[in-house]
Amino acid sequence: MLVGHGLARGHFSAAIGHASDRHAWIRELRNTAARGSNGDVSSQPADSRIVTVNPTGPAVARVIVLTQAIAIKETGPKETVARFGEVYAFSPSFFVVHRDEATLVEFWNLQPDDDHDFMLMDPHWNVMMKVMLPALKKTSYIFTFHQEGLFNFSCAMHQPAMNGQILVITNSR
Repeated sequence: MLVGHGLARGHFSAAIGHASDRHAWIRELRNTAARGSNGDVSSQPADSRIVTVNPTGPAVARVIVLTQAIAIKETGPKETVARFGEVYAFSPSFFVVHRDEATLVEFWNLQPDDDHDFMLMDPHWNVMMKVMLPALKKTSYIFTFHQEGLFNFSCAMHQPAMNGQILVITNSR
């Protein structure tokens, strides 16, 4: 299991209902990315009861998550980039895994000149891990979730659009 330096728990526990809350959350995501952008896997020891993350090992399921450039300065559209800045997305931005089932998640960063990151948050918006996704690289981890629920993830460098969710459901086997 990967356990590195921990991010302070509770940074993202506020409800993200109002626009001002979302903007504060986005600013905090960017600040967290700036503080922890060295590529370490960050998690809290208590988080291992919620999810176990390993760099290798057997898996019974596999998900490939691509980074996509929606609107970038090199290819435009120029009006979109001028109004919103560069826009990226994860694809798929939502997927389902089974509780206590090891799932290989492969991140493919398809951009030749842009790094991304992956921050996983628990159902209460506490950051559980953060890893860098270098340009033109595949980065893989085996995730085993030990708790059901909806887990949010994001690229803190490219907010507010680059985010997604993992739904963990009961394993019916």
